Amino acid sequence: MNSFTYARASGITQAVVERSAKTDAAFIAGGTNLLDLMKENVARPTHLIDINHLPLTTITSIESGGLRLGALVTNADTAYHQQVTQRYPLLSQAILAGASAQLRNMATDGGNLMQRTRCYYFYDTATPCNKREPGSGCSAITGFNRIHAILGTYAQDQQVYCIATHPSDMCVALAALEAVVRVTGPDGDRTIPLAEFHRLPGDTPHLDNVLQDGELITAIDLPADGFPDHYAYLKLRDRSSYAFALVSVAAALDIQDGQIKDARIALGGVAHRPWRRPDLEATLTEKAPNKTVFQYVADAMLEGAQGFGHNTFKIELAKRAIVRALLQATNRPSAV
Repeated sequence: MNSFTYARASGITQAVVERSAKTDAAFIAGGTNLLDLMKENVARPTHLIDINHLPLTTITSIESGGLRLGALVTNADTAYHQQVTQRYPLLSQAILAGASAQLRNMATDGGNLMQRTRCYYFYDTATPCNKREPGSGCSAITGFNRIHAILGTYAQDQQVYCIATHPSDMCVALAALEAVVRVTGPDGDRTIPLAEFHRLPGDTPHLDNVLQDGELITAIDLPADGFPDHYAYLKLRDRSSYAFALVSVAAALDIQDGQIKDARIALGGVAHRPWRRPDLEATLTEKAPNKTVFQYVADAMLEGAQGFGHNTFKIELAKRAIVRALLQATNRPSAV
C-alpha cells in the first residue's frame, strides 16, 4: 500500500472542494472495496477524504412519493428499514443476497454504486489489464473468464477491450426500480438516472461511471412504485453465500386482472453495468404472465451475447434465470 494523507470532511462543500483541489484524491466512507484495492496496489490515492461525518445518513420520504436513501446509509440499515422492506422488497432482497452481514454493516449505499469489478486480472498487477492500465491489453479475454461479461463488450471499432462485470447486487435492483442518483460537485448539483450512471467499457474500460472529477454521490432516489406485490431477486453463484453472481435477475411485475401492466427486468453478472432492455420489457404489457412469453423475452435479451470460452455457459444460464425469476415474481402472493 502506498503512503497517503488523510482529512476528515465536516461539510459537503468542503469535501468537494478538497477533492477537486488534490490530484489522485479519493472519498472514503465504509472503505469495504477501496481499502482492498489499496492493499493490492490497484488503487493508489495520495489523499483520502473521510466523508463519514457528512449529513447523508438518513432515509426520508420525498415529494414524488418515493424514498431518498442518503449516500452514507449502510447497506444493512437500508435492507432492514421498514419503508424499504414494505415498499421496495426487491431492493431489500438484493442487498441481503450480497456480501456478508459484517460487510453490509460497513458498506454504504453510495459506495455500493462505486464498487469496482472483481475480475481476477484487474486485481493482479502482474498481468495486463485495460481497466487498470489503459492500452495494456485484457488478460481475461483469452484467460480464465468464467465470471466475465457476455453482453455489451464491443466498442465502436468492433474490438473487445474489457469483459469485466459490475459486481453489485444492490445496483441490479436499483436499475429495475429506475432509481435516480443525486450528486454534487464543483459545478453544482445534478441527477443521473441509474440506467445512465454506469458505463459500458467501450474503448475506455478504466471509466466505470459518468461521475465527473470531484463529484460526490449524496443520495439515491427511489420512485413511488416499488413493485411490492410481484418481485423476485434471483442470484446464481458458485456457492450459496459470500460469492458474487454468475448471473442475477431482478424481476418486477405489475399484474392487474390477470395481465401485466408494467414489467422490469435487470440482469447482473453479465455486463459492465446492470443490463436492461426496456423495449423488450414493453412487449410483456397487456399479456398474461406465463412461461411462453417470458421465454420469448429471455431469448431476446440474450441476443448478441458472446461467450469467451469458460463463460459461454452463462448465455443459457441467463435465459433460464430470467424465466425463473419472472415466474417467481408472478406467483409471489400479493401483500395483504
